[in-house]
Amino acid sequence: MIVRALLSGEQILDIRKGGIREDGRHFGVQATRFWLYPTLEHQRAELLKPAYRRWVSEDGEEPGIGDSVQIDGWAEVVGTVTVTEPEELQRLGSKLIWAEDYAASRLQWKRRDPLWVLALRAHRVLEPATLAVGDDFRGCTSWLDLDALGDPSVVPSEPALSDESFGSRLKLIERELGRPFEPPVG
Repeated sequence: MIVRALLSGEQILDIRKGGIREDGRHFGVQATRFWLYPTLEHQRAELLKPAYRRWVSEDGEEPGIGDSVQIDGWAEVVGTVTVTEPEELQRLGSKLIWAEDYAASRLQWKRRDPLWVLALRAHRVLEPATLAVGDDFRGCTSWLDLDALGDPSVVPSEPALSDESFGSRLKLIERELGRPFEPPVG
């Protein structure tokens, strides 16, 4: 659902805690530019705000091993912040497609680790790519090796939002958080 939200311009943020299959089960920015791989892992209608719940049924079921998945875009991490307190997360609530309870549960899971908030500039590719689903593409992870698709920034694409719209949204979020996003390290 997050890929759809990013590419449609509904959202410019993603929240990450680190997946079970990630090194040390901790999140870290592994790349500042990456392909947006659509997945339905952990996607249930009740985890989304009511306005977005229809997306779950519209997007169907998770593809199986060997099935093809369409890659419609890529994103660039323009900044990161970490959140440790519920009040900080509540300030972001209106900027996320996730239901408040779900976002709060992500913050509470592995409480000693912060919740990462990524500011992402999404781009829609002009000619989507297809990719066969591999066994290593499944499960709870934030990063997949999609090197076979090449560098996303050289593929003809268009930003999901204009420079002006993206910039104003980012500034609004920083104002609501009371601090700026930090440049990504990765």
